[in-house]
Amino acid sequence: MVLFPCLWRFAYYDLSPAPFCYLNNPNPFISPFILNFMTTELLTSIKKIIKRDGRIVDFDIAKIQDAIFSAAQSVGGKDKELADKLAAQVVELLEERSAHSTPTVDIVQDLVEKTLIEQGHAQTAKAFILYRHKKDQDQERRVLITGMRDADENLQFSDQALKILERRYLLKNQEGSVIETPKGMLRRVAHNIAQADKFYKTSKEEVKESEEQFYTLMAELKFLPNSPTLMNAGTTTQQLGSCFVLPVEDTMEGIFGSLKYAALIHQRGSGTGFSFSRLRRKGDFVKANAGVAAGPVAFLKVYDKALEAIKQGGIRPGANMAVLNVDHPDIIRFIEAKGNKTGLKNFNLSVAITERFMKAVEADRDFYITDPRSGKFCGKLRARDVFAIITLNAWKSGDPGLIFIDEINRKHPAKHLGEIETTNQCGEAPLLPYEGIVLGSINLNKFINPEESDLKWEELKETVRTAVHFLDNVIDMNSYPIKEIETQTKKTRKFGLGVMGFADMLVKLGIKYDSDQGLEMGEKILSFIEENAYQMSSELAKTRGVCPGWEGSEHQKMGRKIRNMTCLSISPTGTISILANASSGCEPFFAISYQKTVLGDTEFVYLNKDFEKVAKERGFYSPGMIRKIVQTGSLQELKEIPKDVREIFVTAQDISPEWHIKMQSTLQKHVDNSISKTINFPRTASIKDVEDAYLLAWKGKCKGITIYRDGSYEDQVVTIGEGQD
Repeated sequence: MVLFPCLWRFAYYDLSPAPFCYLNNPNPFISPFILNFMTTELLTSIKKIIKRDGRIVDFDIAKIQDAIFSAAQSVGGKDKELADKLAAQVVELLEERSAHSTPTVDIVQDLVEKTLIEQGHAQTAKAFILYRHKKDQDQERRVLITGMRDADENLQFSDQALKILERRYLLKNQEGSVIETPKGMLRRVAHNIAQADKFYKTSKEEVKESEEQFYTLMAELKFLPNSPTLMNAGTTTQQLGSCFVLPVEDTMEGIFGSLKYAALIHQRGSGTGFSFSRLRRKGDFVKANAGVAAGPVAFLKVYDKALEAIKQGGIRPGANMAVLNVDHPDIIRFIEAKGNKTGLKNFNLSVAITERFMKAVEADRDFYITDPRSGKFCGKLRARDVFAIITLNAWKSGDPGLIFIDEINRKHPAKHLGEIETTNQCGEAPLLPYEGIVLGSINLNKFINPEESDLKWEELKETVRTAVHFLDNVIDMNSYPIKEIETQTKKTRKFGLGVMGFADMLVKLGIKYDSDQGLEMGEKILSFIEENAYQMSSELAKTRGVCPGWEGSEHQKMGRKIRNMTCLSISPTGTISILANASSGCEPFFAISYQKTVLGDTEFVYLNKDFEKVAKERGFYSPGMIRKIVQTGSLQELKEIPKDVREIFVTAQDISPEWHIKMQSTLQKHVDNSISKTINFPRTASIKDVEDAYLLAWKGKCKGITIYRDGSYEDQVVTIGEGQD
C-alpha cells in the first residue's frame, strides 16, 4: 500500500492532519504552525459550515489560515501574517456570497483559490489546486471500493476500512450486492439504538436528538461499538452483543445444550466463553451407561469442530475462550491441548489460576487436585512443574494464557449473584454463566489538543457520556438468543467501554509508552473515563432505574446508585481499530511496519503514518530505510534514525515484559471488567521471560494475561517482515 503524505490541513476534518515539523520545536510531535499560532480575532456573521457528508459544524477561520499557510509552505513561503490576511479576505467574500445561507466546504475552497490568484500568489494557488485535485481523486478511488456514487457517503473511513466495510458490515441483497453506504450503515445503527429512549417516557424530539448524537459520534470516528452492533442493528437479526458466557454442565444435555446455544450465537456474528471445569475427568465412572467419561479436552474438541462449521458459513469468524481450573484432574491434558498447533484453532485457552496455586509456585510446594464430581481432593501435583508446563506451551504456541480467577471474583461488584468461572473470548469481560456484554471503544486520536500537548478533556467527557447512553440503549435493543441470557444480562446490564488509539495518542503527545510519563497518562485517562462513565450511569439510574441486580451489590454497599454493574473493558479492537484508523486497544505498536491478516485471508501491509511523516519532515526518509523497517518491524537498531524518534516509536517487542505488565496493571486499577492485552515477545525470547511475565502479572493484580512469541504460530494475524511467516 502506498501512503501519501498530506501537505496541509483543511476542509473541517475532511482532510488529513497537518504535517509534523521538528525544527526548533520543543515537542517534535506537534505541528509548529499550531504551536506558534496566534488566532486572528475576526468578527464574522458566518457561524456554521456544511461538511461534505451533510453535517453542519462550527465555522473556524483558523482552518482557512492553516490551509493557506501550509500551501504556501509547500512552495517555500514563510509569511504567516500574510496567510492570516488572505484568510480574512476569503471570509469577507464568503460573507458577501453566503449572506442568507450556510456556506459549504466547496464554496470556501473555491474562494480560497480565487483570493490566492487575484492577490498574485500563483504558486501557492497552484499548490492548493493540486491538493484539491488529489483529494478528488482519492474520493473517486474510495467510491470504486464500495461502488457508491456519492463520495460523501464514505465519510472519514480509509480505503482499508472501506474494503472491510464492503465485505463484512454493509447490508447486501439476496444476490450479494451491497445496498448500503458507510454513512447509511451508521445512520441505521444510530436510528435503531436511539429507539430505546422510547422505553423511558422520552419525547420524539429527544429520541431524534439522541440519534443525531449517536450518529455524529460514530461518523467522526470518536467512538465505535462492537462489530455485531454495526452489522446487526436495525436488521432482522438484531443480536448486538459481541460476547456471551455459557455454562457447561456435567451432563449430555448440559454439554450439547450449550453447544447448540453457542452455534446460534456464532451464526449471528458473536463469540462465546466457556468453563469446562465442571466436567468430570477423563476415565471417570459414568453411572448412566456404566461407561467412562471422555473428559473436558475431548468435549472441547467437539465444540471446536462444530463451531468451525459455523465460522465457514457465518458473518464473521466467531472466537471462543475455553477455561479450566488449575486444580482440575485433567489440567495437564488441557495445557497441552494446542501443543501440536494443528487443532482448536477456534479457541483461546486459559487456565483459571488461584492464589493458592501461585503461592505454592513461589514456595515450591505441592497443591491439591479436586475431583469436580465429588468436590473432594483426589491427588496433588508440584506447583512449579505445572507452572513450567504452562509457560512452555505458551512459549511454543501462545496458549494457554492465565486468568487470575480469585482476583476476578474479589473485584466483582456482584458477588452476591454467584462466582465467575470464565471470561469472554478475548478475556476483557469476566462474566457470570448466561451473562452477555456489549462493548465499545473511544478513539483517543480524536482528542489531541496540540496547543497544550494534552487531551481535549471536556470533549472526551461528553464522548464518554454519550457512549454510556449508547451502550445502555444497546442492552435494551439487543435480541438475545435464549431467555436465560436475556434475564442474566439485563439483571446486571454490564457494558465495557474502552479505548483504542492509545499508542497513537502517546506518540502525538511525545510520550514514551514504557516510561513513568506513559503510565501517568494512562492512569489519568482511564480514571477520567471511569469517573465520567460511573457518573453517567448513576444519572441514568435516576431516570431509568438501577439494574435489577443492584441490591446486595458492592455499589449498593458504597451508597452508589448505578444502572450498569460494570462499565469499563479494554478490548483488542481488532477490526474496529482499522475502521477508526487507530492503534489497537491499549497496546503499543506491534511494529512500525507489518502485515496483518483481516477476515481470515485478506492481508494489509501497514507503515505507521506518524512515523512516515516524521521521517519525511526531518529528512531521513528513504526507500532503503523503509525496507529495513519492514524486515525488522523495529527502529531500535537503525542508527540513521535520530535517537529521540527511536525512543518515542517503540514497538511491543522493544518493550520489556516488566513495562508491559506495569501498563496493564496501572490501567486495571480503573477498569472494573478486565483488559485484553497481549505481551508480544520476539522470536528469541526464552521460557524464563514468559515465566517472569506471568509472575509479574499476578503480583501486579492483573485479572489475566496472554503472551505471544513472534513466529510461534503459523497462521498469526500480524506478521513482521514482508512475506515472512
